Amino acid sequence: MEIIFFLINYFLNGENMDFKKIINKGLKKIFEFVESKEEGNHKIPTKLDIEEKNNIDNKYNIEIPEKPQNIEIPKIEPKLSEIKSTENINRNEIIFEENNAYGVSHKGNRENNEDYILIKKIKDIYILAVADGIGGHNAGDVASKMAVDILEEVITKNYNENLSIEEIKKLLKDAYNTAHNKIKENAIGDKEGMGTTLTTAIVKGDKCIIANCGDSRAYLIRDGEIVFRTKDHSLVQALIDEGHISEKEAMHHPMKNIITSALGLDEFKVDDYEWDLIDGDVLLMSSDGLHDYVEKETILKTVSSNNNSKDIVNELLKIALEKTKDNVSIIVYKKLTLKN
Repeated sequence: MEIIFFLINYFLNGENMDFKKIINKGLKKIFEFVESKEEGNHKIPTKLDIEEKNNIDNKYNIEIPEKPQNIEIPKIEPKLSEIKSTENINRNEIIFEENNAYGVSHKGNRENNEDYILIKKIKDIYILAVADGIGGHNAGDVASKMAVDILEEVITKNYNENLSIEEIKKLLKDAYNTAHNKIKENAIGDKEGMGTTLTTAIVKGDKCIIANCGDSRAYLIRDGEIVFRTKDHSLVQALIDEGHISEKEAMHHPMKNIITSALGLDEFKVDDYEWDLIDGDVLLMSSDGLHDYVEKETILKTVSSNNNSKDIVNELLKIALEKTKDNVSIIVYKKLTLKN
């Protein structure tokens, strides 16, 4: 992760280096670390595709600045059931459906599916979640399912209809902290370095409360336009924020898979959002297997041209599978128009 701090320091502190050189040097250093990981010396908490290495020349020496102090996350200790194994679960295609919410997680063009999703009605709320695991061997799929299982258990056990919006936000962050700590505790042996993104929506009447860590996303789409969207915890998002690249350029950027926050990793933070819903709104949630490969205009056209959640998801999945190199997870919740 030191290379991420190196790059961000250069971009944000205004060093007088050519932008392209920074990117090229950054990529070279990442692959030096990837090679040394095989010898057990370093771990790189990224989702960078190794095949991109073929585009990189050999090596530059870069002095890495000292890593900032890690933020200590307070532990909470609810009594959680034993973590469920993923070994006997068919992860090739996972489908959830609950009234006006529908979701699919598909292995896409990868051998294994490291994504996991959840749609569940709990009392007067819907809980919707997308997790995208990272880590070698079987670590990514373990981390993503562990996060979703703990999220589901914490919310189911502690939610009641009298909670305020602020109390729901706190409950979500407690669930994230619990999952983060549990993943770190289990990141040993061939699971070392595992982590996961996690984007969660709780829909309660006309309110939608979002918690986000990583680069999975939630969108609120109204009248064919994106009115709200979560902000990715990623290097390319930092470049967008600084005006170095556009959102369209970010889709094709060679470092688009580098995330700067995830459950289970030292770099961990959770953003929360509160959105108002009106009749006809569409809440779309996805892993980067969709939004890194399917353009915004195509997503909006697909949402507008289909009337129900299942049709939207299935058409978006079909489009994504023609383009993506990753697992694909998509959830759609549609706030139904009230009939007189």
